[in-house]
This record gives sequence, C-alpha cells and structure tokens, in this order.
Amino acid sequence: MPHSVSLISTIAAGLGLALIFGFIAARLKLPALVGYLLAGVLIGPFTPGFVADAEIASQLAEIGVMLLMFGVGLHFSLDDLLAVRKIAVPGAVVQMTVATALGMGLAHWWGWNLGGALVFGLSLSVASTVVLLRALETRGVLDSANGRIAVGWLVVEDLAMVLVLVLLPPLGEWMSGRGAADVDSLWKTLGVTLLQVGGFVALMLVVGRRFFPWVLWQVQRTGSRELFTLCVVAAAVGIAFGATALFGVSFALGAFFAGMVMRESEFSHRAAQESLPLRDAFAVLFFVSVGMLFDPWVIVERPLQVLAVVAIIVVGKSLAAAALVLAFRYPLNTALTVSASLAQIGEFSFILVAMGVSLNLLPPEGQSLVLAGALISIALNQLVFKAVEPLQQWILARSSLARKLEARDDPMAELPASTEEKYLSRQVVLVGYGRVGRRIADALMAQHLPFVVVEQNREVVERLRAEGLMAVSGDAVEPVVLVQAHIANARMLVIATPDTLNVRQMINTARTLNPEIEIVVRTHNEAEAKLLESENAGKIFLGEEELAQSMMRYVLERSISAQHHT
Repeated sequence: MPHSVSLISTIAAGLGLALIFGFIAARLKLPALVGYLLAGVLIGPFTPGFVADAEIASQLAEIGVMLLMFGVGLHFSLDDLLAVRKIAVPGAVVQMTVATALGMGLAHWWGWNLGGALVFGLSLSVASTVVLLRALETRGVLDSANGRIAVGWLVVEDLAMVLVLVLLPPLGEWMSGRGAADVDSLWKTLGVTLLQVGGFVALMLVVGRRFFPWVLWQVQRTGSRELFTLCVVAAAVGIAFGATALFGVSFALGAFFAGMVMRESEFSHRAAQESLPLRDAFAVLFFVSVGMLFDPWVIVERPLQVLAVVAIIVVGKSLAAAALVLAFRYPLNTALTVSASLAQIGEFSFILVAMGVSLNLLPPEGQSLVLAGALISIALNQLVFKAVEPLQQWILARSSLARKLEARDDPMAELPASTEEKYLSRQVVLVGYGRVGRRIADALMAQHLPFVVVEQNREVVERLRAEGLMAVSGDAVEPVVLVQAHIANARMLVIATPDTLNVRQMINTARTLNPEIEIVVRTHNEAEAKLLESENAGKIFLGEEELAQSMMRYVLERSISAQHHT
C-alpha cells in the first residue's frame, strides 16, 4: 500500500543529519547550530543526493518559531515589556532605519531600482527571533536586564515588520510603475493594519489574560498530563494562527502574546517545562530549513557582494545599535550584548525577500544574497556573543573615549547628594530588581532596613527614585557602580540577578572594597552553585533546592501536626 512520506522523510532526514553534524560541530568547539545549518544545506535542492520537501520544512520551522516565542512570553511579562519601552522603541526604529539605508545604498551602487533596494535594505534590518533567543538562553541571560532589552527590541522590530509586509504590495505597485500613486489608499491600508494589530493586543491583554489562565486551570483539574501538554501546545499554535488569520499579525508575535497572557496562570512554569522538548526539536528544524534555502554557489559567484551583505548585518547593524544604547546612557556591556543580539537576520527576512521577488521588485540574485547573509550571520552569531566580554575589556583598556563614556556624568549612575548618611551605613546592596529582587526589596522595606538597588535598566532606576528608594544605574560588574552604591560601608551584598556569568567578578570587587561584607547569591545552575560554594563565595541559594526544602518543611510540619491530633 503506497504512502506519502514527504513529511516523515523530511523530519527524519532533518533531525538525523542535524544530530550528526551538530555533534561534529560541538566536538570541534563550534556552535551546534552550525551543524544544523550544514544539515539543511546537504538535504536542500542545491546539493546532490536526497532533497527534502522545502515547503514542509518551512512549515515545521514556523511551528518552532511559535513554540519558542510562546515560551519567551511565559517568562516575559507586560511589565518587563513596558520597562524597556524607552530604549526598545526608539532604538529599534532608528537601528532599522540605519540598516535599511545601508542596504539601500549598497543596492543602489549595484544598479538596482528603488523598490528592490528598499526590500533589500529592510530584509537586512530585522533580526531572527530563534537565533536571538537561542543565544540568550545558551548564555543564561534571557531573564537579565540585557536580555529583556534585546527581546523588547525584537518585539518592536516584529511589529514594524508586520506593517511593512502589509504595506509592501500597494507600495510595490507604485514603485514599479504598475499603479497610480494613491496616497489615500496607502494611508487607509496603514490605518486598517494599525487597528488590526491594536485590536489583537487589546483582546489578548483584556480578555486573554483572564480567559486562557482559566482554561489552563480547568484542564489541570482533570489530572491528565497529556491534556495539560495538549492545552499548552494548542494555545501556542492556535492563538498564533488565529492572530495571523484574523488580525494579520505574524505567527511569532501572536505566539509571544499567547505566552504573555498564559503567564498570568499559576501553572505557567509547568507550561514552559511541558513545551520545552517540542520547542527544542522544532527549533532545530528551523535551522535546517534555513540551510535548505541556501545555494552555496552564490559564495563562489559573488564573494564580494556576499561579504558586503555580511558586513552590514554583523558590523553596520551592531555599530548602530551600540551607539544608540550608549546614547541612552546604558553601560558598554549592555550596548555590546544588544549589538550581538541583532547581528544576524532570519525568518522575517526570508518572508520579505520572497514577497519582493513575487512582486518583481527584488532581482533573483537579491534573494540569494540575503539568504547567504542570513546563513553566515547565524553561524557567526554565537561566536560574536562569545567576543562580547573580551571586546569590552579590550575597548576599555585601549580607548579613553570608552572609559569616559563608562564614567560619564549620569544622574542615575550615582546616588543624589541629598541622600542621608544613615541610609548608607550597614545597608544591603541589592543587585537586580527583577521578580526575586523586588520581593527582597519589599521585605527590607517592611522591616525599615536600608538598602541600595543596583539595576542596569535605567527606567527601573528612574521609577525607584520617583518612589523615594535608593537606586543606581549600571552593571555591578564594574567597580565604579558598586562604589556608587557605597559597597565599602555595606553589611551585605545580595546578587538577585539571574545572570551568573559575572558573579565572581562582583564578589571579588565587593570583597576588595569591603573584606567583611556578607554575600548572598541566587543561582539556578547546580554546577555553578557547587563551584561558588567551593570558592567560599558566600551563602548560595539554588532555586530548585530551596523550593524542595520549603516544600519538605511544609510536608513535615503538616504530617507531624496530623499525627499529634490522632
């Protein structure tokens, strides 16, 4: 009996070869995703041998994007999004404008028309959701201030690209000379699109925040793990599809807001865990599908053009983003992290260039160049992230301008001169004002104990100052930031940030300035906790262990109490 096995063969070949090449890449100390991309090239239409179904692979990749963005939404609250709006909105808009201008200038130099240059420039301006999140998760900084800024920046880019994809067809007719310049029609299209996107966001935040957590609660009451997992996946994929079909919003953005409203449920952590295996598997298929689109011959036939495209993506976008972040008075580390996050292109770029070709705006070689730039920039992205810390140290060591920028006169980077001395003696220095840090601060306030918050997000610092609390803006890794928090007089340093990469440096700086200081560290990594304990770093709180001990104490207390009453 004959069967259609395109789906099965595509999944089997994609995952199987991704495993093999990913393993080889890992053994060679390269990012595993390089192996996934090579697996896609091998089963793509441009190399001999087996050719997988590109359409099916593309749809599987879309599911991966939905699940990944849903997972991010589960950890990214509306407050987190609003907290970075002052940098994410203008930063994303200006950075996209600069990257688009660079791409248009390059295309104009090659002799392309205005429409092709615009599509080409826009395709280079927007980063890949999957690549960004994978890089942030790998480095453990997704929940950090830098991670929240990068994700917020990406959400703004996604919203902008929704408008671009809707407006491109009528603009394409005008730019190609096939239609009249109907300005009223363009404004009408823009207005309808904004109403659709606004309607979707309002529906999710007003109705979805109550309805979907209630559904999750009802399913959980059945006690069926399969139904719970099914509910989570159905919500992610169903809401994403509905957002696209009814409101014209992208799959990724729809799934992100689905996760944000599901976060209101007390079972959001379990929902994230249940969807994790599917997220990982489909994210791999995303990278495989990208590799399938790539024609290796474009590197041989147009090496200088490919190099120019990669330079705009990796260098041009990064410099523009870094300059913008520094202009908003954020630390150099934040600027470099955001720059590395955006130094690649992905799924929206593929959709945009495909539309550009179909509208006869973009020449066929433009699609090949964008795909080449995407593949190379994705492969380089984790290496770019690894270069952030060494590059920061190198810049600060060799550039007097960078040191001035780090030490510039920023009112949020130092406590007001009017701060009373009694609050700066034996105080607690609290690094990080996220979900954990906020609870610690509330407890300290309830007991009228003095503390100073150190937070990288300037908007959070501004809000705390407005509430009359002591806070300084900056990265606690930098000695000058801890000095501004008066670490020398503090009795305790509490590191409540999830970013554990630079914990040792914070501890060393604090003990150099205050040898008697007591240190408390939060971590979710068991290996990291053991290493810090072996180095006598202070009191280490491991998330899972503390949860287990709290539950154990409660169970024992209730059990002993029940025994005494029988």
